[in-house]
Amino acid sequence: MHALATKRYHKAAPFLLVMLLLALITCIGAIATSQTAEATTASSSDLEAGQKLFSSNCATCHGIDAQGQDGVAPSLVGVGAAAVDFQVGTGRMPMQASGPQAPAKPVAFSATEISQLAAYVASLGSGPSIPTAEEVDPSLGDPAKGMELFRTNCAMCHGSVGGGGALTEGKFAPSLMKTTPTHIFEAMLTGPQSMPVFNNANITPEDKRDIIAYLVAQRDGSPGGLSLGAIGPVAEGWWAWIVGIGLLIGSTIWIGARSS
Repeated sequence: MHALATKRYHKAAPFLLVMLLLALITCIGAIATSQTAEATTASSSDLEAGQKLFSSNCATCHGIDAQGQDGVAPSLVGVGAAAVDFQVGTGRMPMQASGPQAPAKPVAFSATEISQLAAYVASLGSGPSIPTAEEVDPSLGDPAKGMELFRTNCAMCHGSVGGGGALTEGKFAPSLMKTTPTHIFEAMLTGPQSMPVFNNANITPEDKRDIIAYLVAQRDGSPGGLSLGAIGPVAEGWWAWIVGIGLLIGSTIWIGARSS
């Protein structure tokens, strides 16, 4: 039996099995990465124009090779086109002054220039791509499911309906009432500034679209009438206590005074 076992199982078999397993893991990782990587379809002229825009507007902080500078700006290699489209498309970049957070401001570039800049940065390393129109179409999402996802993952910072809120050390979660569906999707995908990253493994593209559908539905106004700041049930309860109970107490005192 020992002789048969020796003939059936070669000494190199464990080594070969380990190498095969490593190769399999590498292939799975490459496939997963390719699902969110930006396909290099930009023309050479777009890449050249994007490089010029980067050199004249971004290299001062991020470095001429986009590797970043310690204490100044992070590396942009591997952030993908989605991060550039969000940061530049919302006016957060180029940043006017150093601070706890880069606020949204008027956009400094045209849509074509943003596309060229995003294509150039995407060519430096694979990263999340700009979502398609179908992925961000709120009419294809489920607002009810989006409400559950938003209140579980986002409401603690952005408020119950995306109205925004204060954070620590001068930072804040911005209001989402006027943010485009594309930028909402990109923010979840890339996690700008204090926001955590919700990649497609954490929140699927379909779930992201449901969240967008919920946020867009809130822009039609409060179904109950006054929004009361749209901060959430705590603020609404405070208003009910102060105004409602206050009116009851005032009425009681007035009736008692009239009776006496």
